[in-house]
Amino acid sequence: MGRVPPSGGAGAEAALTPAPQADVAGGPSALRWRLLRFRVSRAAVLREALLAALPLMLTAALLVLVNLPAFRPERFVVRPWTYAYQGLVQDVQAYQVARLQPGLSAAEREDVRERALSSSGNQKQFRRLSSVQSYGEARLDHVDALLLRDTDASVAAAATEAIGLNVQAALHAAALSRQNIELVSLLRQALIWTAVLTGLLSVLLIVRALWLWQQERDRLSAREARQREALRLASHELRRPLQQLLLATDLLRQAGTVAERQHLLALVEDSVTQLASRADLTRLNELYLDVNLRLAPRDLGSLLRAFAGLRVGVEVPPAPLVWLVDANRLRQTVENLVENALKYTAGPVEVSLLEVGGRPQILVRDHGEGLSPEMRARAFLAYERGPQGLIEGEGLGLSLARRYARAHGGDVILEDAPGGGTLARLTLGVPPTPF
Repeated sequence: MGRVPPSGGAGAEAALTPAPQADVAGGPSALRWRLLRFRVSRAAVLREALLAALPLMLTAALLVLVNLPAFRPERFVVRPWTYAYQGLVQDVQAYQVARLQPGLSAAEREDVRERALSSSGNQKQFRRLSSVQSYGEARLDHVDALLLRDTDASVAAAATEAIGLNVQAALHAAALSRQNIELVSLLRQALIWTAVLTGLLSVLLIVRALWLWQQERDRLSAREARQREALRLASHELRRPLQQLLLATDLLRQAGTVAERQHLLALVEDSVTQLASRADLTRLNELYLDVNLRLAPRDLGSLLRAFAGLRVGVEVPPAPLVWLVDANRLRQTVENLVENALKYTAGPVEVSLLEVGGRPQILVRDHGEGLSPEMRARAFLAYERGPQGLIEGEGLGLSLARRYARAHGGDVILEDAPGGGTLARLTLGVPPTPF
C-alpha cells in the first residue's frame, strides 16, 4: 500500500514521461539498442555453428568407423583371386593328361609342362596364399617340387596337391563370404543406429534452440518490465517537483514584493534541480531500480526543515545531526512518507528527528484512522493502496521509500501511533559498500 501525493494532471504526466525510444539502462536510441541487443560474439557464433554441424559430424564419424573393415576391396572380390588356384589345377591336370597321350609330340608335351611349371612357380599370382594354406596340408611349393621331378607318380601327386590347394582356397573364400555377410548386417545396424542417434541429437538441438529462445524472450520481457517499472517510478517522482514548479510560476505572476519574488524564484530553482535529479534518462536504473547513491555528509535537520508547512510540523534537535546520505534520495523518501501521511488524514502531520542507538531516525506521524496489521504487512508492496485514502494514488510511494531506506543501510516500518494514527519510522544506517 503505497501512499502518493495529489497528481499533477494527465498532461503534466505525459509531458514528463520519457519517450518510449529511450533505453533505461544507458539512453541510446531504439535503433541502436536493437542493434546492440542482437550483437553476437564470434565465439558464440562458432559454438552454435559447431552444434548445428554436430549431427552431420556424428553421422560421418560413425559411418567411417563402422566401414573401416570394409575399406579393403578384396573382402568383397571373392571370385577373381580364386581363379589362380583353379588355373593351377587345370594346368597340372593338363600336363598329367598330356603325359598319357601317346600321339602328342615331345615338343607339345614340353610346352604343356612349361605352362604347368610357370603356373606353380609364379607365387605372386596366388593372392592370400598364406591364409589359404592355413586351411589344410596342401602347399604351392609342394606342387612345384613334384612337377620338377617329372615322373608319372610325381605329376599325379602334384595334381592331387593342386586340387587340395584349390579346395582350401574355396574354404577360405566361403569364410570371407560369411564375414562379408556379417559385415553387411553390421553396416545395416550401424546405419539404423546412426539415423536414430542423429535424430535424437537433432531433437535435442531443436529443444536447446527453443530453450535458448525462451530464455532470451524471458530476459527481454524482464528487461522491458524493469524499464516500465523505472518509467512509472520516474513519472511518480516527477509529479511533486512539477506541481511545485507550476504553483511557484503561477504565484510568481502575482508576487507584489521583491522578497516574495525571491522566495518563489528559489522554489522554481529547487523544483528544476529536483526535476533534473529525478529525470536523468541515462541513470533511471540507478535512480529507481538498482539504486546507486551519491553520498555526502549532510545535516539531516536542515534537510527536514524544508518540509515545514501549514499541515506539516517539523521538530529537529538544536544541534546538527550530520550523516552520510544521498540528499536527493533521502528527500524523496521523506517526501513519500509525508505526502502519504497527508493523503490519509485531514489533520496535521508531525515530522521529527531523533538519534537512537547512534543512528538517526526520522518519524512521520499522522492522526488518521491507522492501518490494520494485514494492511501494514502489505503496505510496501508496489501498487498496494490503502482503503480510505483521501486522494487516489498508484501505490508506489512506500515501495520506493523502503528501497531508498535500505540503500542507505536502514529501513522504514509502519507502526500504530500512540493515541491513534500511523507512525512511519525511517532508520538510517551505514550504506553498503559496492563491490
